[in-house]
Amino acid sequence: MTALTLSTAAAPGLRADAIVIGVAKGANGPSVAPGAEAVDKAYDGRLAGVLETLGASGAEGEVTKLPAPSGFKAPVVVAVGLGAEPEKDSGFDAETLRRAAGAAARALAGAKKAAFALPLTEAADAGVVAEGVLLGAYSFDAYKESAKEAKAAKGNGKAPLAEAALLGGKPRDKAYKAAIERAAAVAEELNRARDLVNTPPNDLNPEAFAAVAQAAAKEHGIKVQVLDEKALTKGGYGGILGVGAGSASGPRLVKLSYTSPRAKKSLAFVGKGITYDSGGISLKPAGHNETMKCDMAGAAAVFAAVVAAARLGLEVNVTGWLALAENMPSGSATRPGDVLRMYSGKTVEVLNTDAEGRLVLADALWAASLEKPDAIIDVATLTGAMMVALGSRTYGIMANDDAFRSAVHEAAEESGEPAWPMPMPEHLRKGMDSPTADIANIGERMGGGLVAGLFLREFVGEGITWAHLDIAGPAFNEGGPFGYTPKGGTGTAVRTLVRVAELAAAGELG
Repeated sequence: MTALTLSTAAAPGLRADAIVIGVAKGANGPSVAPGAEAVDKAYDGRLAGVLETLGASGAEGEVTKLPAPSGFKAPVVVAVGLGAEPEKDSGFDAETLRRAAGAAARALAGAKKAAFALPLTEAADAGVVAEGVLLGAYSFDAYKESAKEAKAAKGNGKAPLAEAALLGGKPRDKAYKAAIERAAAVAEELNRARDLVNTPPNDLNPEAFAAVAQAAAKEHGIKVQVLDEKALTKGGYGGILGVGAGSASGPRLVKLSYTSPRAKKSLAFVGKGITYDSGGISLKPAGHNETMKCDMAGAAAVFAAVVAAARLGLEVNVTGWLALAENMPSGSATRPGDVLRMYSGKTVEVLNTDAEGRLVLADALWAASLEKPDAIIDVATLTGAMMVALGSRTYGIMANDDAFRSAVHEAAEESGEPAWPMPMPEHLRKGMDSPTADIANIGERMGGGLVAGLFLREFVGEGITWAHLDIAGPAFNEGGPFGYTPKGGTGTAVRTLVRVAELAAAGELG
């Protein structure tokens, strides 16, 4: 991962491959953002004009490279767009800085060191810039031999940015150091979640995912328990077993428990971990299978959030439940029309085996409920309907408590993760009535994302506050990279969960 340092050095005398500055989009053309005064002075105060001549406008994410002025030890200046110039006496918001830092870090792949002279007015700004750098510098090349060879060679242009110095930072200030340390812990675990999502399903089946969780738990002092097929059968986890019945790779339920001796609150995070989703007997149509390795992104987010909470030493107890299975068609697979008896004792008629995520989550939600946490949040790439409603960059939030839904939404916004509160219309529940079982796993087609949330609510213990995050859209980026978001796995929801845990630790959660 890219190394981070705080520096009070002046930009002209700093040895680096590049100096990164911010450029805003003003009413009369681009304007140089605070933090780059020394750079602008070296251009005789005409840097904005030079950038405009080169075609720069200051638009968000725009990257313009130009030779550094005479006397600079860095050969290149990288100007990154910050978007619209803020109103007088107000600075750039956190997400703007985070995205700009990410875009610059991505553009500097192959560089050994870059100095970031972006606006830093307080410790929190240093934290978001650091986070943007670490997330933007991410790459997944584990399966590219040519990339490995290039990274091993000197002068390659593929390796992620090796070091980032944040100019204007205060190396001896406790708040600045804490902000950098938090950014490093969260970003490293988020990038680990991205790695898991990007790993091909032939190498990441439920057993392999469980092994990764066990190794991380041992490293960070987290208690871990793994239930295999035998234990799941003995315990009566019919949902997880039913989904995994068609695969040669058996399902797992992983429980990760981080505890703090000073904790006053307890949270349970539950993640959908379908390591590959073919749709089962209700096979997905052509063109919809190729990215289904990402169907475990919810479990990856939960895993990363629990480890991040442990690394940060948050004063809250956090339990992560990873419901892992592979949904495959075979002679032993669950069929449409089968009835499963869930861990809660309720029976579910399976009308569509491609509505499998809610089945594994139902068992894990009930297991989490039995421990009576103060709140439960589940995370899942659950429905295409949520993508239709909110697009590919925003996830939906449902909850059985309006205040809690609002609190989770605010945590998401603070973290830079676009989300939107969604309703749970009671009239949609009737569509899941079954003449054979207690409930069917699908209901009305219209509002399918909301129907899925209503199904999950049936398996949350009475009196327990609960929220459901449907991350089907933003969990996997099939388009080009933007800001600090790469192509492929994004790590969506990790930062929201960590922020929720921080609020709970501070006694400020709803």
